[in-house]
Amino acid sequence: MSLLQSPKRVKLAMSIIFSRAEDFVSALAEADRKYGPADLVSEPLSFHFTDYYEREMGKGLWRRMVGFEPMISPERLVSVKLWANRVEGQSLNEGGGRRVNIDPGYVAGAKFVLATGKDYSHRLYLGEGVYGEITLIGRKRGFSPLPWTYPDYASQPLLGIIALMRRKYLWQLKQEGETNKREDRENG
Repeated sequence: MSLLQSPKRVKLAMSIIFSRAEDFVSALAEADRKYGPADLVSEPLSFHFTDYYEREMGKGLWRRMVGFEPMISPERLVSVKLWANRVEGQSLNEGGGRRVNIDPGYVAGAKFVLATGKDYSHRLYLGEGVYGEITLIGRKRGFSPLPWTYPDYASQPLLGIIALMRRKYLWQLKQEGETNKREDRENG
């Protein structure tokens, strides 16, 4: 029998796809108020791996990755995805499509997980219509893609950005452990 344990907290991450910079700024401000502060915001990256969003959002799309300083319990990914869907629905373009696409996920030591509303063979149901996908697996100095990983997540610079988030996350865990040890000594 395995002993059940509470999971370690994880680093909340979001991919935000947009065409207009002001739409990104607005989405980031909402996310920062709800989950921030952000401690990593990538440069804008051209979103050219697929035309999947063009019909809804237009051409000339960009993506920015955002990592947040406060760590969360992995089970909160469901509520973060529901929040992201609400924010997307509040910012519609003239054609009724989204101005931003917010894909929340998290970074842990051994994996990068994305939330989605779409079921598939490699996705686990998390609740309230939300599925989780292990998109990347951790290796010594970074992440490796899996057979189902979207091509953009399997390439640079996203692999490097997510690896940087992982380093920040591991540093945060170390700092938290040192703080807990110090408090134990002081209170012991």
